[in-house]
Amino acid sequence: MSNFQNLLIRRRSIRKFTGELLSPEEIRVIIEAGLLSPTSKNSHSWEFIAVEEKETLVKLSLCKPKSASFIGDAALAVVVLANPLVSVASVEDASIAAINMQLQAEELEIGSCWVQVRNRNYSDNITAGEYINDLLDIPMPLEVLCVIAFGKKEKERTPANPDNLPWEKVHIEKY
Repeated sequence: MSNFQNLLIRRRSIRKFTGELLSPEEIRVIIEAGLLSPTSKNSHSWEFIAVEEKETLVKLSLCKPKSASFIGDAALAVVVLANPLVSVASVEDASIAAINMQLQAEELEIGSCWVQVRNRNYSDNITAGEYINDLLDIPMPLEVLCVIAFGKKEKERTPANPDNLPWEKVHIEKY
């Protein structure tokens, strides 16, 4: 089994962090993984906001009141932005960058969890993206795709089991 496949098997969503800070080098390598990600027509239609300040992390954790509280306990959150004026594939480009950062974090033995923001609500009147736009002064036309929370893992999770893969979802040649 390849090292990359082992990485994929090990990577699980982590929502409980130790509170230990990440080193500047760890943060640089994680962000670099996003910057190295491919984009449609080499457009670089994504941007990132790295947040380490505890007060801002806690405010970010309120973007989805019922499912993002763990952001407040993270050492780092990366807000992943897509620019639809740069590329019609900006959401896909930003998604690739986000998972690249998560895989890089796992390789560094740092836990992470994707918090979906696009098409999610903060309240009945405000989207999660609008909440974050106001909080972080994000200009138009940038759209928040997700927030990735990063931190040292409180505990390891059981790796995925390749024997349980849903092969029935794979079709050869035709559906």
